[in-house]
Amino acid sequence: MTLSLPSVQRSKSLYEQTYEALRASILSGELLPGERLVETQLADQLQVSRTPIREAIRQLQRDSLVTTDAGGGLRVTIISVVDAVQLYDCRIALERLSVQEACHHATPAQLETLETFVVQAEQLAEQPGVAFSSARMLEVDYQFHQSIAESSGNRWLTTFLDQVFDKMAMLRVQTTRHNPRVLEIRSEHRQIFEAIARRNSEAAVQAIEAHLVASKARVVQEVENLQAETQP
Repeated sequence: MTLSLPSVQRSKSLYEQTYEALRASILSGELLPGERLVETQLADQLQVSRTPIREAIRQLQRDSLVTTDAGGGLRVTIISVVDAVQLYDCRIALERLSVQEACHHATPAQLETLETFVVQAEQLAEQPGVAFSSARMLEVDYQFHQSIAESSGNRWLTTFLDQVFDKMAMLRVQTTRHNPRVLEIRSEHRQIFEAIARRNSEAAVQAIEAHLVASKARVVQEVENLQAETQP
């Protein structure tokens, strides 16, 4: 059977490029939580027409990265206290499974990659004379947890966690701007890695849960502080 198919377009469409640029700006904190998005300004900055901007923003709304305010304006989503609690609850449930499966399926090469991220986090926080980089620490934290999920061998788990990680990235940007030390991951990551390396699933689950519960407490407290500051 012969199929007649159109030629594959290898380059990304203008909409896709615009969407990816705006998404990256939101997740990196270049576009801050609560910041108003003006189509004309974004079009000028990205040197595109307003059509791909509108299409990209619609997708970002579907991703819950952009919301509409009371006046009908578009803004980068602000994660509420309730959102923060629920996101962490989902993440804890997913990452318990992630480390459990990683203990059974992680290859030597994947374990080596995990240890690399552990060492990077330790070096970031301990190098004398180097300013603490919350953006870099966020990146290393994400890479560590994403690598655990990939080591699980469960592609659906990786997909679901990626969706949660996007929202978590916004939450971390929102909180680390005011308190970079909300990210205390060095010893916690080391304990998780060592349990996975020993193939001790019970210890790994306990370590990841302790890590995320402690992180949840720090981050939720920071969101509550920020909310209190913005209330009249």
